[in-house]
Amino acid sequence: MSQRKMKHSARLALFSLLFLGACGQKQTETTVEQAPPQAHQEAAERENNGTPDLDLSDPRIAAGEETYEANCAGCHDSGTAGAPKPGRKEDWKDRMGLGVELLTKKSIEGYDGKTGSMPAKGGNAELTDDEVSNAVKYMVFRSR
Repeated sequence: MSQRKMKHSARLALFSLLFLGACGQKQTETTVEQAPPQAHQEAAERENNGTPDLDLSDPRIAAGEETYEANCAGCHDSGTAGAPKPGRKEDWKDRMGLGVELLTKKSIEGYDGKTGSMPAKGGNAELTDDEVSNAVKYMVFRSR
């Protein structure tokens, strides 16, 4: 095995240990009513520079906050493995330009980037795609 692969494997193993120690496997049971397709289209049309036009009355933000606190805060609040901290604009500056859809896709599938790694669904495979999406929306909302 090359040194590069060994370093990557060691980094991934260390991140996994840190993640499992910092993040609980607590599953939130938040259910948000599914918006009709027209509402999804209208929300997509309101996107501005990759950040959706969300406000505190949006139920996705409240649901996302619950999912974030129960599943994501352990890494994102501390910046573990390069996790961007919600509310810290410099952490989100470049990410905002990617758009919520791509940020959500990377959060669901996992991502290994220049500044760190994001395991699929934050390492909690029990999270639904909607729960991950809402948590991403919450973090973007706090960071714009």
